[in-house]
Amino acid sequence: MNETVNLITHMIESREPHQIITANPIMVMSAVDSSAYMQLLQAADLVVPDGAGIVWAANYVGNPVAERVTGFDLLHRMMQLGESKGWKVYLLGASPEMIEAAASSLKRQYPALQLVGYRDGYFQADEDAAVIANIREHDPDILLIGRSADKQEPWIAQYKQQLRVPVIMGVGGSFDVLSGKLKRAPVIFQRLRLEWFYRLLQEPWRYKRMLVLPKFAMKVIREKKNVQNMGK
Repeated sequence: MNETVNLITHMIESREPHQIITANPIMVMSAVDSSAYMQLLQAADLVVPDGAGIVWAANYVGNPVAERVTGFDLLHRMMQLGESKGWKVYLLGASPEMIEAAASSLKRQYPALQLVGYRDGYFQADEDAAVIANIREHDPDILLIGRSADKQEPWIAQYKQQLRVPVIMGVGGSFDVLSGKLKRAPVIFQRLRLEWFYRLLQEPWRYKRMLVLPKFAMKVIREKKNVQNMGK
């Protein structure tokens, strides 16, 4: 986490646009099924191990990561540091009511933070130019985007250079938690790496997405065996 925060600080100081991806097993399996999505992940400036499954997989195949870096915790670290460094932040995503509630929550938690703007994520492709123009007008250092999984990362990758924001990060359902619509998993669920299960309890309709998790685990196990067999 500390290394990630240091990298983000350098990114902001560079003034060049960067895309940060908080990777989870569902995203990895999307990349397995789609070469375009794979290229998108590989082209990102920084990919952090957000999902507990990613940490497990890295350890299992013998290429461990130092620790899990969740997008939600990283968001808060950036806001904390942003208060002292004067970073400007823009929020994009969720419904109009939810993004307003999320913005109000951040203002309460970080009163010195320069939250320069926010808007909902319900816009069509023909509105992209207007949305980008509005973001650039506010000249943020950090742009946090919470849209649907099929739009979030591809949209950032497509418009990263036009946005000209030093740090652009997809935050998934973080706005839902910040707004109070959803609760973050209790510490015990986090320690047991069962945050996905707690999320499922709150949003049962997500069960279809969760079916990818056992497929991911089997893919990791199978790939390791293939590598081992090749080495014999």
